[in-house]
Amino acid sequence: MEENHLFPVFFKLNRLQVLVVGGGNVGLEKVNAMVQNSPAANITVVSLSFLPELQTLAKQFGNVTLIQKAFSCGDLLGKDLVIAATNDKELNLCVWEKAKGSKVLINVADTPELCDFYLGSIVQKGNLKLAISTNGKSPTVAKRLKQVLQEAIPDTLDEVLNKLHIIRDKLKGDFAAKVKKLNSLTDVLVDPATKEIE
Repeated sequence: MEENHLFPVFFKLNRLQVLVVGGGNVGLEKVNAMVQNSPAANITVVSLSFLPELQTLAKQFGNVTLIQKAFSCGDLLGKDLVIAATNDKELNLCVWEKAKGSKVLINVADTPELCDFYLGSIVQKGNLKLAISTNGKSPTVAKRLKQVLQEAIPDTLDEVLNKLHIIRDKLKGDFAAKVKKLNSLTDVLVDPATKEIE
């Protein structure tokens, strides 16, 4: 049976350069997902035309640059990640070929076999951020799980995280001792035998 062997990572997009090829609905969706999660993301969008909503997004987020032109190899210079987000399969394949030749990681929208990475569905509660992947099998299931988790995880969890961060900074001892103490403090979060504290 096939398993999901993806290795999850969280990119600091304010330190990377991202190229999005395509200014339509898919390009808008990808850019919007990135800036909602990383408002200081450095994104260049190359396209012959742009949806008005994408133009508005670029005005709202100063690190989103729109360049009205056809894609060319030079657009990949200095880029760390590329997203091909056009409705032209031949152009998407061309972008993929050029990215692979330049050793730049690429995601070709709706084409899992041409993706080095996926953009998962994101659940966020303050500092807690969960990414959901179905290994490219069903983005719809990922979106539904996102809805369930968004409602199930309490908003107060961020307060717990902040307090645990303060405690972690004050703990004495080596790494193993700190981990043991933090595990002891957080048992209440996962132990079904723990009685509810009122």
